[in-house]
Amino acid sequence: MGGVNIDLLFKIAGIGIFISVLNIVLKQAEKQEQAQMLTLVGVVIVLLMVLQLINELFTSIKTIFNLF
Repeated sequence: MGGVNIDLLFKIAGIGIFISVLNIVLKQAEKQEQAQMLTLVGVVIVLLMVLQLINELFTSIKTIFNLF
């Protein structure tokens, strides 16, 4: 279980680095709107990853305490 969390951290960090590099490139090319949209897409992707993890947490809690 610890390995899954490390993998998730690396995925989130990789997405953050990738988005920030592309953001810098777009700002240098004076494409401010596309840079903002790219940042928003990155935040949404990471948020979806975190929501999946929260769903797994609640499923585990239901199983452990025999709820539902």
